[in-house]
Amino acid sequence: MFGDKDRALKLVSEDAQTLLDKGAEFEGKLTFEGKVQINGKFRGEIFSDGTLIIGEGAEVDAKIEIETIIIQGNVTGNIVAKRRIEMHPPAVVKGDIVSPGLVVSEGAVFEGNCSMGRETAGRVFELAPSPGV
Repeated sequence: MFGDKDRALKLVSEDAQTLLDKGAEFEGKLTFEGKVQINGKFRGEIFSDGTLIIGEGAEVDAKIEIETIIIQGNVTGNIVAKRRIEMHPPAVVKGDIVSPGLVVSEGAVFEGNCSMGRETAGRVFELAPSPGV
């Protein structure tokens, strides 16, 4: 199902959106600039000062440290967002989250602990590895 754990994928896109589409699977570390959307399956770690969109039907099992994340798919793992986390139906998020801004729309499912506040915006967080990673 997933390949070599030591693989790394680095995407650099200033304004262009990069897409890991349905049917695609990747395991490893993802770093990028700008905006990336995942509609397929991803397992590993994601680090960026950009925006990550988890599309409907996506399956992500990862430790995520990001500027902003918008979720409509399934995410298992801890998320630290420097700016904002948004969960919109049919999102299912299982893991702990840390962010100064949080939106959970009616119909989205969140199972975990949440920490938020102004003091979280500029700090660096160390989270335990995600389940299964």
